[in-house]
Parts: sequence; structure tokens; C-alpha cells
Amino acid sequence: MTRAADVLGDGSLARALFAPRAVALIGASSDPGKTTARPLRYLRKHGFEGRVFPIHPTAATVGGTTAYPDLASVPEPVDHAFILLAAPLVPAAVRACAEAGVRCVTVLSDGFAETGPEGLARQRALVETARAHGVRLLGPNSIGVVDTDGFACSANAALEMPELPRAGYGVISQSGSMIGALLSQGAARGIGFSSLVSVGNECDLSVGEIGELMLADPRCTAILLFLEAIRDRAALARFARAAEAAGKPVLACKLGRSTAGQALAATHTGALSGDDRSAEALFRHLGIARVNMLETLYEAPPLFFGSGRPEGGRVAVVTTTGGGGALVVDALASNGLDIAAVPATVRARLERQGVSVGQSGLIDLTLAGTGPEVVRDVLDLLMAAEGVDAVAMVIGSSAQFRPDLAVAPLHGLAESPKPLAIHLVPAAERSRAMLSAEGLAVFRTAESCAEGLRARLQRRAPGDVPATPAEGLAERVAAEVAGAAGAALDEPTSRRICDLLGIEGPPGRCVRTPDEARAAFAELGGAAVLKIVSPDIPHKSDSGGILLGIDTPEAAARGVAQLLQTQRAAHPGADLRGVLIQKMARGVGEALIGFRRDPQSGPFVMLGAGGVLAEVMDDIAIRVAPVDLDTAREMIAEVRMFRAFAGYRGAPKGDLEAVARAVVSLSRLARCPEVAEAEINPFLIGAEGAGGLALDALVVAAERP
Repeated sequence: MTRAADVLGDGSLARALFAPRAVALIGASSDPGKTTARPLRYLRKHGFEGRVFPIHPTAATVGGTTAYPDLASVPEPVDHAFILLAAPLVPAAVRACAEAGVRCVTVLSDGFAETGPEGLARQRALVETARAHGVRLLGPNSIGVVDTDGFACSANAALEMPELPRAGYGVISQSGSMIGALLSQGAARGIGFSSLVSVGNECDLSVGEIGELMLADPRCTAILLFLEAIRDRAALARFARAAEAAGKPVLACKLGRSTAGQALAATHTGALSGDDRSAEALFRHLGIARVNMLETLYEAPPLFFGSGRPEGGRVAVVTTTGGGGALVVDALASNGLDIAAVPATVRARLERQGVSVGQSGLIDLTLAGTGPEVVRDVLDLLMAAEGVDAVAMVIGSSAQFRPDLAVAPLHGLAESPKPLAIHLVPAAERSRAMLSAEGLAVFRTAESCAEGLRARLQRRAPGDVPATPAEGLAERVAAEVAGAAGAALDEPTSRRICDLLGIEGPPGRCVRTPDEARAAFAELGGAAVLKIVSPDIPHKSDSGGILLGIDTPEAAARGVAQLLQTQRAAHPGADLRGVLIQKMARGVGEALIGFRRDPQSGPFVMLGAGGVLAEVMDDIAIRVAPVDLDTAREMIAEVRMFRAFAGYRGAPKGDLEAVARAVVSLSRLARCPEVAEAEINPFLIGAEGAGGLALDALVVAAERP
């Protein structure tokens, strides 16, 4: 295997990070019971061939190695420094690294941005010092770097293992402890790694930038991410597109599925999307395969090697154990995948063997069909069959007691034309090791097997961001939101922004007196709706701020007076700017179309079932914004409620193309940085061919930087 150091330039950041010639351990200890003693011990243990310089203010030696009082005393250039000091001592150590020309500095200490504003200020000061001298920082809160070629510069106790499991997976983790977990789990399963990096607070070197450095490593075949947050979206996007070009899959396990903080969102879009759903949309857009279980993260990568691009989500399940096969079938269904129909060629082959396959789709070979030649014939036929996008092979007791029979039919299938996932039901470590050595994806549980297949079959190449050619749009929108930084706009202003985007609403105007209401009603020429106008009342229906079915001029006059009175009482401090009188409109159904600029994941657009029950329904589709019409149509297909507007059981069809056009239009706010959120709820879906109308609009201006 090519060593990392053999392909890295002498002055490159990658060499300093993964394969330095000289490393300084600032704050290293001789006390074996201390964490700060571990990096020196692990560097020796795992064969580091470069020079190690412990830095200690008083000790002549550390761990039997000559120590130096400071970096200035070190007799040769240092590529990489690992700072093991307490937080108050770190700034001076970073300055010393900068003065000594150290290329890369890893900071173990905590006590920075994760502790609050003061810690964040300390962290920013570190970055400023480092960047002023061309030094790159990893951390703080980084447990270190492990390159399995011999640079085990880490304080992770997992490095007590006798040797590091070597192979092709690169790992980048925001959690230091997960580095050790992956190393130990990999070693137990015959899974190896090229390099593993703990990024900690990610103050300078980001997940995306480190990922691009890993891609250049010829040992690296796939990159696994363990994330708690998305801190640099742009760098992550560059890395994902570079990984696609290099043909190296990226899989991610991200924490943070909680709904904490969503109640503070100004729109239904913010409450429904949450940070996690917007992150999911970003991963999908970037072609990063997301998984939820840690074991899937390190078991699934072989599914992404060798096989072509799947066309659907149809999985053929072959099993030698009925119960184990049924578990996988259930898990596949829970992951939104379909069980492929049994091809006629497979039925015919098994009938010659005396095996009858039922109508469930599960291909149960039974004890009579466990001969290696039968299993291999069935797998080959499935790989060639139309209507099958992937194959799951479930092996029972033979995997534990007759590994030769279990493994023999699978030789050479690592380069199969379709993804092949193998679930061993018993604890069959010999078979697992043999199959892993073949380069096959072997799963310990039915759930991880199904999740791995879902990640593989639903993964698509990184999407393009469509052009938004409307010249001057951003400037015109900025003019509408001027002076409202961080605040919601009133509905007339929000509607003007919709007009700029080409999204029409019903006719209407703002009135302030009963006489103005009578005149406006006469102009509309039909039934009307009245809505309070105030930037301080974004959800008008929640507090009685809407009156429907206004059918006479006098009813309009009374309604205006009533709304101004009741809303002044309900919201004493609100800025009441009048009442919007709007022509009533009817259609086939309602949609919610939303836009949000997530602080981590960036701009996205959301589509869901509309009306006052939008959050209760929780029936939505999300994409990175802006989107094109094809993407908007995909979103429509994902929203279950919209099936009712496609002629379900003879019901009238709605104009879903009008919905798609409105989604595309609202998504163009991605090019308007002054807008944080926007929502049309409801968007009235007219009858097929009749278009649609934005019945209510809300725009929230972004905070000033």
C-alpha cells in the first residue's frame, strides 16, 4: 500500500497534518497516569519514524525522550505541534508556534467557544494569531490525529490497542471519543482506516477542508463523517463535489434530531424544518449518504463501491433462514424501500432444485437450497434481472458453523453490478472476516443492513444550483426589507416581495376606517376576508385576527372596527397598521410553501400541506434552495396530502404545476441575503389549469451581520 508520506509535498498542509517529519508535544508529561503522557507513548507504540520534541519548562526528559523548555530551543523545524496545556496557557503556546514557523497546530484543551461568549472570544483570538503567521489550527477540543501509517498523535485511550487497523476509510469526527469507538469497532470487524481526525470546535481547519486533504491520499477509498453540527457549509460543499469527482463516497452520521428551539421560529417553516431536516436536505443535495446508526457508518461503505447507479429502491431478499429474512424485509420497509418481485428466471432455477418461492417476494432457499452453486446461481440471476436494484443476502446458522458454505457463493461479488448487502444472523466472526476481506458489505443487524441499502439506493450525485436570472431581484427585495433587520414584515410588504417573485395573490388593499372598508368592498365586487395588518402579529388566525365570509359593505365596515378593537386588546403593544380586505377565493386545496436561511445548512425551500394545521400534519418535503421545476415536482410527489389533489378516487384535480412554479419562485430568495424566512400559507391550489394564489404571506428580515 502506498504510504501517505510518499505522495505529499514537503511543505504541504497534508504532510504537516498526517505525516510530519517532526512533531512537538507542548505540555507533555512523564506521568503515565495523565492524559498528557499518552501522545508520546502512542507515537512510539505505533511506529512514528519522525522526530518527537516534548516541550516542558523544567524537565530535562519526558518519558525518556530529551525535552526542551520552549519551541525556540528545538534544534530543527517542527511541522506539527500538539498543545496539551490548560486553556489559559494555549494563546501563548500558539504564538510560540507561529514564531517558530510550525505549519499545523492541534489544540487538545477545552474552555473555548463551547463555554460561552468569553470562550468564543478566546478562540477567535487564537485563530487571528495563527492566520497572521500562516499557521493552521485543529481544534480546540481535538483529541488529535491518527494516521495508520504510524502517526498516532492523539490522547485517545483506544490507541492502547496493539496495532492499528489499516485499510481505506478516512474518518473526520467532531467528537473525539468517536475516533476511539470507530478504531475499536473496526478492529473487531476487520475494518481498517487510512486516517482519523478529531476536529473538535473546528475553529480553523474544517470538516470540508480536511476531507479534501484526505481525498488526495491514494490509500483513502471512502470518507466517514461523525458530525454534531455543520459549521462551514461552503467548505463541506466543495469537499462533497471533489469527492464525487474522485469517485470516493462520503457517508455521514449526524447527531441533533431534537426539536429544541423550534418554538422560537417565526414561521411554520422554521418550526417544521428544524436544524436536522435542513441538514438532511443539505446532505441529499451534496450527495452525502446520511445514516443514523454508528454501525451502519462503518459497515455500509462497500455498498458504494463497484456497482452502478441504482434506478429505484427495489431490493431482492435472499435468505437461508426464514425468520432472519423476514426481519430484513420489515427493516427495509421501515426505511421506505420496496421488496422486488421474484424474477421468473429465479423461480425457474429454484423449481429445478425443488424449492418453491411464495408470493411475498422473500426468496427463502430453505435447507434444501443452501448449496453454494444454487445460492450463486440465484445471486447471478438477480444481478442480471430487471426490476431489481439491490440484493440483500441473509445467512443463518451455516455462517457460524459452515463458513465455507456461507462464503463460497459470494466470492468475486464485491464488483457486482448492483449493491449487495450481507446480513449474518448468528455471531459468525469467521464468516464476517472472510466476507469483509472480500470487500463485501457485511452487517451485524437487520436494521443496519436495511439502513445501509437505503443510504445507497437513495443517494444521488451532488445537485447543481439552478440559475436565478431575475436581474435586480436582490436589490428590490433589499429595498422592501430595509430597516426591519431581524423582524417580521407586515403582510402588504410581504406581498410586495411575492409580487417581485412572480407569485400572485388575490386582489385587496389595506384600509384603516369603516368608510375605506366600504369603498374597498365595492371595488372587490364579492365576498371578502379581513385580516389585521401588523408586523407584530405574524400568525393572525391564532388570536382572532382574521374574519371570513364578509358579504356586504356594512359587514366590512363593522369587521374593520371589530378587528382593530379586539387586536388592540389582545396585543397592547402591537403596531396596528390597519386591516387588509381581500377578495375571497376558493380552490381544490391548500399548500404551505416556505423558505428559510438556516444558520448551519444555508437556504432551503419547504413544501407541505397548508392551512392552520400545517404543523400538526407535519407532511413536508425540503430541498436546498434555489430549486428548478423538476425538483419542485419531486417535492410535490413526496407530500402525502397532495395525492388527494391528483384525482384521488375521482376527486377534482388541482393545479399542481402552479404549486411547482410557486416553489421555484419562492426558492429564489436564496439569492436575497436580507431575507431570513418567508412563507406562503396557505397557497390556494386552483382546479387543474386554473393556477394558484398566495392567500397569506409572511417575510422575516435577516439580522444584520
